[in-house]
Amino acid sequence: MALKSTIFRASLNVSDLDRGYYAEHTLTLARHPSETDERMMVRILAFALHADEYLQFGRGISSDDEPALWLKDDTGRIRKWIEVGLPDERLLRRAAGRADEVIVLAYGARAVDVWWQKDEAAFAKLPNLVVLALAADDSRALAGLADRSMSLSCTIQDGQIWFAAGETTLAITPRRLSAG
Repeated sequence: MALKSTIFRASLNVSDLDRGYYAEHTLTLARHPSETDERMMVRILAFALHADEYLQFGRGISSDDEPALWLKDDTGRIRKWIEVGLPDERLLRRAAGRADEVIVLAYGARAVDVWWQKDEAAFAKLPNLVVLALAADDSRALAGLADRSMSLSCTIQDGQIWFAAGETTLAITPRRLSAG
């Protein structure tokens, strides 16, 4: 018998002073049995960083033709293709041809640097690619906030992120590897 996805619900308050975006989002996430709390929470962080009323989660890690998140306009044009983790260079090249902007929120401790060095030359050829890397401690701390029912808030100012759940507030500063 196949394992079923676990449903998580999150109330996410986003205050993005850099973009002038302020909104409350009610998110329902289906966490695939093979997905970790860390990856799921990085997806929520990616949502907060690019929050928009039209931003949607993709079908998940079992789908190669959809990103973790994407933003489409009314015509179906893909404005943002957002991946988390360490996606394959071919996937990012394909995404760069389909979307106006491709964003990767990379995590995975030392594996991030190995992944980046392996494909840095190929990534440099993608002018619409932006890669941000999370420190290992930050992504692990995010995983510690995971709960089936979450009330989260995210404040973004000058590239600094404050992500909070209950009494816990994390200060996160992603490292920019590529600026597109």
